[in-house]
Amino acid sequence: MCSTEQKPLFRDLTAEDTEPEVTEIESLCINCYKNGSTRILLTRIPHYKNVVIMSFSCESCGYENNEIQPGGAIAELGVRWKLRVEAPADLNRQVVKSDFTSVRIPEVDFEISAQSQKGEVTTVEGVISRAVAGLTQDQVARRAEHPEAAEKIDAFVENLQGLRALDTPWTLLLEDISGNCFIENPEAPKKDPRAERTDFKRSKEQDHILGIYTHEEPCGDSPVDVSDSLPGTLTPADPSEGSYDRQVAEEILQFRTNCPDCNAPADTNMKITNIPHFKEVVIMATVCDACGHRTNEVKSGGGIEDKGVRFVVRVANRDDFSRDILKSETCSMSIPELDLEVGGAALGGRFTTAEGLVRASLEQIGCAPELSGDAPAPAKERMAEFMGKLQEVLDNKRSITIILDDPAGNSYVQNLNDDPEQYDDGLQVSRYERSFEQNEELGLNDMKTEGYEAS
Repeated sequence: MCSTEQKPLFRDLTAEDTEPEVTEIESLCINCYKNGSTRILLTRIPHYKNVVIMSFSCESCGYENNEIQPGGAIAELGVRWKLRVEAPADLNRQVVKSDFTSVRIPEVDFEISAQSQKGEVTTVEGVISRAVAGLTQDQVARRAEHPEAAEKIDAFVENLQGLRALDTPWTLLLEDISGNCFIENPEAPKKDPRAERTDFKRSKEQDHILGIYTHEEPCGDSPVDVSDSLPGTLTPADPSEGSYDRQVAEEILQFRTNCPDCNAPADTNMKITNIPHFKEVVIMATVCDACGHRTNEVKSGGGIEDKGVRFVVRVANRDDFSRDILKSETCSMSIPELDLEVGGAALGGRFTTAEGLVRASLEQIGCAPELSGDAPAPAKERMAEFMGKLQEVLDNKRSITIILDDPAGNSYVQNLNDDPEQYDDGLQVSRYERSFEQNEELGLNDMKTEGYEAS
């Protein structure tokens, strides 16, 4: 029995790739209503995401149309960005906008609603330039037919031009319910001094805009049955086992999924394990045979804890590197000595060691766009210098302090002291009451668990 070689669905375009896999289908021309041809190419933009490039042409009337659509999955949470534009360098920041990104500049009462423009990769100045171009394109005819409206638009365009001239600092606000927008941090890997990112949970109406429905909700005119569309059935790696109660914790389960990088079919292995003095966790690992992508993820087996937890871990020698650490996807990490601060989504959930966290940070920074392409030389030098400092930590030439802050309380750091009631000298643990903003981000403010009466 021969096996079919798996290939990535989304592949990089290179100079050597003279014949990329293009799918051609017959489709209706919206101009002359005869049949034309649509060519579809699945590829990916480096350091961004998978995209679908479509090109339509009709031989009958000559009509042509080109379009680009995202090929990745919708993010689990929506995202909001707030950027304070104060210096010329802020105008040159790269901005990634999806179709669902809304743009607001409160200082001039300017707004671009979501789904009114196609997604694009641009700059902060490019957002302003595109708005100016759109407002001025029909001004000649407007001045002749509607002089009062044209005069108001001229005044508004002048205000927009003032934003590019930085007459006064101003604020750029982005909101994307799909979670697929981004503002570049020119100070990376340091914390951005003028940009703030917050994630938010989508409402039911926003899910419906994205085409996301639950099993019980109607989609269009009929209820949705997703039972046949699931990627696979959860099965044990050893099919001889037939019981799925507490025995699940003793075996590795396997289910079919798609690679998050190239979208080719792949297998995900999952196992429930117990961390002593902590709780049960779910460990998942995916390996893609098509592109070689590997991903490891850890999720808490229980709910959100009553309090948040903050760990301060000193890493000064080789023994400190071997300390076990469970970092959940809600846990942020900072290293004050290196001015490094990352959110929970940066490294994801993982069960590793102190050395593993530092090495994972080094690997992720090594893939940053500032180190390749036409990135400015100062950015490359700054990132290379920072990577050198991280390498010195791994070579045990530099001591650091790792601070882990998890408002959900689902992270864990191994205590090297034989007495579990007393922490060793290199570890400090504190628990705290979450703020309203942290509860909001975890979706706890909308939960009501008391005051219900049985019907």
